[in-house]
Amino acid sequence: MKPAVILVVIGLLAIAGCNSGKSNETGKTTTAKPKEATQYTGRQAYERMTGLALKWAQDSQPVRLESIVTSEATGQGGKATIWRSFFASPSRKSVKSFTCSGSRLPDSPAYGVTTDPGENPYTPEFASLAFSPFLFKVDSDKAYDLAQQHGGQAILAKDAKQPVTYVLLFDKKKNVPVWYVVYGKGGNEPRKGIGVINATTGDFISAGK
Repeated sequence: MKPAVILVVIGLLAIAGCNSGKSNETGKTTTAKPKEATQYTGRQAYERMTGLALKWAQDSQPVRLESIVTSEATGQGGKATIWRSFFASPSRKSVKSFTCSGSRLPDSPAYGVTTDPGENPYTPEFASLAFSPFLFKVDSDKAYDLAQQHGGQAILAKDAKQPVTYVLLFDKKKNVPVWYVVYGKGGNEPRKGIGVINATTGDFISAGK
């Protein structure tokens, strides 16, 4: 397909230690059950981060939304346990990142919505990539389904555990945000394919490697 492309587990160790040492009336030892991770679609994570972004700046607009692959979720189906977003504010002349985490891994961002320290300058490039929220209509699960229909199924047929990541960016030529559905982690690992989907209309745009 065609390239156009962070929970600190709050350990209650003392309590858990006490619980594991207690016995109930039947003589059985009780232990604390690990909490499960929460997976979000891109839209679900975005809506959670928007509230914090608007508290930061009332005129903030989204610039980028991306999923992070963890051992808790492959990203298949349009869901991930961690999503990161970037919002730009003309009035503050800066760009700030936010994270929505449903992860329970020790080295992941804190569970819930948090903001990263510091801000980036509001450059012309950031300004050109900011888009109106009402243009974001198609969720990542729908984008995944479309990518599957245009080559994604063949990729997963070769590797059922193939990680899938999602990036939402503004396409200047089409004047709409688009989803990049990326098969493979990227970096040192070669991408297996990319699907590009219009995030306003839901139309499939292109596919390639």
